[in-house]
Amino acid sequence: MRRLQAISLGFMLAASPLAVTSGLAQSLDAALSSAYRANPDLNATRAALRATDEGVPTATSGYRPRVTGTADYGYSSTDTRTPPGRQTTTDLNPAGFGLSVSQTIYNGGRVGNSVRAAESQVLGARETLRNSEQNTLLDAVTAYMNVLRDTALFNLRQNNVTVLAEQVRQTKDRFSVGEVTRTDVAQAEARLAGSRSDLALAQSNLRGSVARFKQVIGIDPKKLNPVQPVAAGRLPKTQGDAVNRALRDHPAIAAALHGVDAQQLQVKVVEGELLPTVSLTGSLARRYDAVVQNDRRNSASVVGQVSIPLYDGGSAYARTRAAKETLGERRMQVDSARDRVVAAVISSWALMEATKFQIEGAAAQVQAAEIALNGVREEYKVGQRTTLDVLNAQQELLNARVAQVTAQRDRVVASYSVLSATGQLSARALGLKVATYDPKVHFEQVKDKWFGLRTPSGE
Repeated sequence: MRRLQAISLGFMLAASPLAVTSGLAQSLDAALSSAYRANPDLNATRAALRATDEGVPTATSGYRPRVTGTADYGYSSTDTRTPPGRQTTTDLNPAGFGLSVSQTIYNGGRVGNSVRAAESQVLGARETLRNSEQNTLLDAVTAYMNVLRDTALFNLRQNNVTVLAEQVRQTKDRFSVGEVTRTDVAQAEARLAGSRSDLALAQSNLRGSVARFKQVIGIDPKKLNPVQPVAAGRLPKTQGDAVNRALRDHPAIAAALHGVDAQQLQVKVVEGELLPTVSLTGSLARRYDAVVQNDRRNSASVVGQVSIPLYDGGSAYARTRAAKETLGERRMQVDSARDRVVAAVISSWALMEATKFQIEGAAAQVQAAEIALNGVREEYKVGQRTTLDVLNAQQELLNARVAQVTAQRDRVVASYSVLSATGQLSARALGLKVATYDPKVHFEQVKDKWFGLRTPSGE
């Protein structure tokens, strides 16, 4: 099995017209490393996680005091008339400044629940990032293999055009000496025209795959190395083991579970609005020219306040009910995530198993078609076979080689799909030679920040 796979991929590499564009070969690991670093969708998800990290210091700010400074300056003029006709004008420049500090002592547990909900959202976003990483790497594997496949198919089609052009020439020569009829020439020309159409389509498919390769991986494909499927030792032994591993490790399920935790806490946050709020406010102020020129007044106060919500028109009750319904939605999303993951595992596992037999069958088909074509050609030379027999034998060999190339591509992609479906497709698990992104670094940098506008990256 391994020998057949290597032969197939070796043919694909040797046939590649891209191989002449560079003396250095691009390995799949190098392509995956490039996608891990440069893929815009993956980098966007990382940025989204960093934004989610800021939810924790936002919620934590509820524990901290609110400090407000005020200052004012103005002008006032007062005219006073008193009997018997006396007039006094007083010009003042009232000014002042003050400082107010307000601290929430208790607000129904809303701050603590908000902090815990924000932390659950961060954990869920990390799992979403992990899932995005898996999808990006699987897309990169697929793009890499598609270029290999479509390059091989392009060369097969190109070679077929060359073979059929020669067949047309030979048929015309034989027609000119009366060995075949005009029908034989027309059959050969029809096949040549069809093969040229197939070649144009193959070229279009290759260009599309090259464009997709650059989109996902971030670089142009050069000389691509052959690729083997994922080693059996890195895959689950059975489909049942794969399903169990996926249910335990897949990031989509973990993200959904964190979503449930966050929403449970959000219900408590809204319910906290129905409880009393206790706060303490202290203030200092100084006023100038408040009543007469050059006067100065200082004031200080400390006020404790208890606010008890009695009725807000039903808003808090409605939002609490809505939060509970959303919690039910989050729980159903967990079940949906599990079902999707299990379906993906079963589908990718079935495809991986099927491609084993497809590769074996395609190899046997190619070998038999080659023998058949050689035999038909020999029989054609002595008049025992028609031109159509030769054309059909050539087409059968071409179809067998196309099936062999396609099955090999499907086998590699399916094996990586199993890794992805079980939650095991990551840069760290693959051992890629690339600096891995650690989401905890940014979180630790911002979770306790009290002030500052610049992000840790300096943007």
